[in-house]
Amino acid sequence: MEIITLRDEFIKLGQALKAANFVESGVMAKEVIQAGEVLVNGETDTRRGRKLYEGDIVSFGGEEIKIVK
Repeated sequence: MEIITLRDEFIKLGQALKAANFVESGVMAKEVIQAGEVLVNGETDTRRGRKLYEGDIVSFGGEEIKIVK
């Protein structure tokens, strides 16, 4: 599980995927999110700009990201 520590109040979903090195670019992040391949807290979310806050869990490709403050 990757851990992303927030510097601000939130991080956007696309940015989190890039920060965890799950995708190589913002374009790739957009594609996998819109294809429904990304789960946020166990539910599919197709919004690249979805704001993630402390405690959120993102799942993609069998990997997870945990958002911490």
